[in-house]
Amino acid sequence: MKTLYVSDLDGTLLRSNEATSEYTNNVINSLTERGMIFSYATARSLITAKKVTNGINAKIPLIVYNGAFIIDNVTEDIMIANYFDDSVYEVLDELFTNKIYPIVYAYIEGKEKFSFVPELCTVGMKKFINSRNGDIRTNTVNTTNDLKTGDIFYITCIDEPEKLKPIYDKYKDRFHCVYQTDIYTNEQWLEIMPLAASKSNAIKQLKSLLRCEKLVVFGDGKNDIDMFELADESYAVQNAHEYLKKYATAIISSNDDDGVAKWLEQNYNG
Repeated sequence: MKTLYVSDLDGTLLRSNEATSEYTNNVINSLTERGMIFSYATARSLITAKKVTNGINAKIPLIVYNGAFIIDNVTEDIMIANYFDDSVYEVLDELFTNKIYPIVYAYIEGKEKFSFVPELCTVGMKKFINSRNGDIRTNTVNTTNDLKTGDIFYITCIDEPEKLKPIYDKYKDRFHCVYQTDIYTNEQWLEIMPLAASKSNAIKQLKSLLRCEKLVVFGDGKNDIDMFELADESYAVQNAHEYLKKYATAIISSNDDDGVAKWLEQNYNG
C-alpha cells in the first residue's frame, strides 16, 4: 500500500527558530531516498518555504500558499495550480470599499509577483513586506485598480479584527478563507484563496496524482483540522493547539524536539 506523508510547516516541521533542524533534514532526505512519499503543506510561498527548509534537497512535491499550488521541490515546476476566476474582482472591490488594502499574489506575464500600494499599507503589512526585503516578487503599484492585474491566486489582508472579521464572515463559504492571528507577530490576518485552494484539497489532488492509498499527516494548528479529518492517521505535535489534539490519532514530540522526523524514522518501513 502506497502511503503519502504530509506535514504542516510552521510549528510542526519547523522548530521555533523558523527552520528545519539538520536532523530533520537528514531524516527526510534519507527516507525519501528509500522511497518514502513525503510532502509538506504550508501557507508560505515556494521562496520562503524553501528558505526555511533549505537542507531538504529531496525530490518531493511541495504544497504552498495553503494549497494554491503543488510544486516540484527540485525543478520548481508547477504540478497543480488553483487560480481565482473572475469572482475575485468582487472580493477586491468589497475590500477597497471597506478601506482594506491587501497584498495580492498573482502570476503577471508569467512571473510570480505580490503587489501592494505602499501608501495604503497598515503597520502589520509594512512589517511583513520589510521581512521580504529584496524579494524578487515585490511589485509596488500606484492604485488599487493595479491590484487586479494578472492571474490572481492569493489575497492577504493584515489589519484590525473589527475590519477583517465581517469580510471573513461574508466570504468564508464562497472561498477558502483563513482568519487567524500570526504566531510570530500577533497581527490579525485574513487570507482569501480560491475554494479549491486548501491544504486538504491539494492533498487530495496530490494523493490522486501519486496514486497513494493511505494518508498520514502531522500538524499543530486549528487550521490543520480539515487535513486531520481527511487522513487515515493524524499526529499532533506536543506544542499543538489543544483543540487540534482532539482530532489526532496520537500526540508526538514537539516541533523543537523534531517530533515529525523522529516519528517518521521510527515508523517508516519502506
